[in-house]
Amino acid sequence: MKPVFLFFLFILSAIFTNAQDTDDAAKPPVKKPSTTPTAKADSSVTRHEMIIKGQRIQYKAVAGTEPLVDEDGKAMASIFYTYYERTDVSNRNARPLIISFNGGPGSASVWMHIAYTGPKVLNIDDEGFPVQPYGTKDNPNSLLDIADIVFVDPVNTGFSRISNKEVPRSKFFGVNADIKYLADWLNTFVGHYNRWTSPKFLIGESYGTTRVSGLALELQNTQWMYLNGVILVSPTYLGIDRGGPVEVANRLPYFAATAWYHKMLPADLQQKDLTDMLPEVESFTINELIPALAKGSMLDDAKRKDIAAKMSRYSGMSAKSILDHNLVVSTSFFWKELLRDKGYTLGRLDSRYLGIDEQDAGDSPDYNAELTSWLHSFTPAINAYLRQDLNYKTDLKYNMFGPVHPWDNNGDNTGANLRSAMAENPYLHLMIQSGYYDGSICDFFDAKYSMWHIDPSGRMNNRMTWKGYRSGHMMYLRKPDLVTATEDLREFIKNALPKDKSAKY
Repeated sequence: MKPVFLFFLFILSAIFTNAQDTDDAAKPPVKKPSTTPTAKADSSVTRHEMIIKGQRIQYKAVAGTEPLVDEDGKAMASIFYTYYERTDVSNRNARPLIISFNGGPGSASVWMHIAYTGPKVLNIDDEGFPVQPYGTKDNPNSLLDIADIVFVDPVNTGFSRISNKEVPRSKFFGVNADIKYLADWLNTFVGHYNRWTSPKFLIGESYGTTRVSGLALELQNTQWMYLNGVILVSPTYLGIDRGGPVEVANRLPYFAATAWYHKMLPADLQQKDLTDMLPEVESFTINELIPALAKGSMLDDAKRKDIAAKMSRYSGMSAKSILDHNLVVSTSFFWKELLRDKGYTLGRLDSRYLGIDEQDAGDSPDYNAELTSWLHSFTPAINAYLRQDLNYKTDLKYNMFGPVHPWDNNGDNTGANLRSAMAENPYLHLMIQSGYYDGSICDFFDAKYSMWHIDPSGRMNNRMTWKGYRSGHMMYLRKPDLVTATEDLREFIKNALPKDKSAKY
């Protein structure tokens, strides 16, 4: 294993050292387009400059693939990544490295890459809706002023592909398999770019939060790589148990936020600001709704009607429709029901987005209005950006969503793994970011619940932070939230740096 690893390290180091030459970077080599995945390192290097927070930043971008090898040194897959490194800094040892993943599972890193933390953002309107011409523009809120960033596409997403068809798909496509091979790959990547001494942060969105929560412990236990921070953007359940009444009740605060946005609440609630109204709903959810749902058929009729009336008040749905569902209202029904009389359905991942169904009847929308809108603007932009701006030459299809199923969800203990990583590493901090109008399994109240139960002891509360934003799953698509959320990230990274403080309790 060791001689093979050193061989690949030597070959890749030579490639990356050559890529750092200014003259070569200014004139990237012309490569023949490829329609098959490569089992060798392959990269294009370009140099750029931009203004971030009023400061001129110079940086290089490396778009390329790196092989993932097995225990015998044989290539199993090629992993595509885009690495941004600021070039006008002298002390790389103290400069943070952010490692970014998106979710799915089966989604490429495109979303946060060209809409959140990277040096470019989509050409969209201020609320996140598509405009033409498609493309990207400089991101004045990028984190590249304070940290270098690598965006990683897991196997079969983006331009990443399985290169050895004899390798079983189970090697890649499952909660723990995904975490294991990515930890191995990150060890190689960090070594090639000489980033072992840099403070390191993982950021994941959606299923990417499952991935990075598990990676936090896997990197410590098998790669001996310790982190300063983990950032969960719109987190999943992380294997934290919340079945039955808790799962059902936790939907109500999201219902309330969405109903408030669409002006469907009673006047006394509607006239309050969102964040002034929600605490009342959250208190009812915890103190009344969960106990009532737990009683099931033991709940007497009068109390059942009282609970339904309060749920109606907070959700914008009729008490009758709630009683018809025995107080257990699904999110899909809510998306169809809230604006049914107005002829619209709600988006799942961001309920600010509206859809139009073939008919008003039914219990769920015909399609995901928000995802259709996002693919509308993201797909042409990432393809043009990688191929034209970053000069990466390939005829491979860029998989926005790739073939990764069946996916093995067994053994998801990622929330517990994150707690263990934090307990073992006093430097490790956690930040959670949520959009109030996200109606998927990543809604904001479930995110709060996850944070409360990652460490039930409460001893690590001072290292955990939750932030909410007035948009949905991809809160950064709304311009005011992009500004606020990136500032929150800057503050989190700053606070997670040790400043000469020892890692001890």
